[in-house]
Amino acid sequence: MYDVIFEADTHAGRWFDIGLLLAILASIFFVSLETVDGYADNDWIQVAEWALTILFTIEYVLRLVCSRRPLRYALSFWGIIDLLSIAPGYLTLLIGSSSSALLTLRSIRLLRVFRVMKLWRMMNEANELSTAIWRARNKIVVFLSVVLVAVTISGSLMYHVETLMFNVDPEKKINTESDFTSIPQAMYWATVTMTTVGYGDVVPKTVIGKIISAALILLGYSLIIVPTGFVSAEMINAKGTMADDRTGCPICEATGHRSEAHYCYRCGSRMS
Repeated sequence: MYDVIFEADTHAGRWFDIGLLLAILASIFFVSLETVDGYADNDWIQVAEWALTILFTIEYVLRLVCSRRPLRYALSFWGIIDLLSIAPGYLTLLIGSSSSALLTLRSIRLLRVFRVMKLWRMMNEANELSTAIWRARNKIVVFLSVVLVAVTISGSLMYHVETLMFNVDPEKKINTESDFTSIPQAMYWATVTMTTVGYGDVVPKTVIGKIISAALILLGYSLIIVPTGFVSAEMINAKGTMADDRTGCPICEATGHRSEAHYCYRCGSRMS
């Protein structure tokens, strides 16, 4: 049961994950459809939601039963996600969803969309990606620090250029027509501009401000690909540290061990 539910390498495990994927997509579909006018109180939607809630409850119980450490799984990230995905349905039975005073608690049922996060554990590639991001964390932190400094400097500069230096009201000592009403507002503009989103709600009106804006856009284009390069490099390095797939466990025949591994990651047998 553990191999079927927690492992995706076996034939039965793959079919279990496919069935779980279809159930998750169906659950999200019914939760979304419930918010459409005319479908909120349909009986067949309620029946489908409860059928899926019972199905996910059985899955959660089976995970606890076959887990080597049930309490550790229940308190883990995925265990909490599983619990949050089924809890709202039972809370509506205890609290009630028709009471006008507790009507807002119906929104807690939207927590069932957390089931989509289960999709991550179906993909072995997700583990490789998360490992690469974790290994590149120091470079990413330095990169984000540089971006934060650039946002702070450009935001402060734009505030002074647009509000304090040009077209200043002699009585209020500021430019009352400027969109940059404060430094935080200017930093928000810098963030939107550097990411090349450009909402257009805050725009520069002076020539110098437009020049700074153009320079910040070009800087954003040059910086947006930097984290991708960090993660890609770490993934290539991770592939290089893996042993050849022909190096399998002599007991369970699992492949993909690291070159420095002395024991099998699946069964614990000593590698030859």
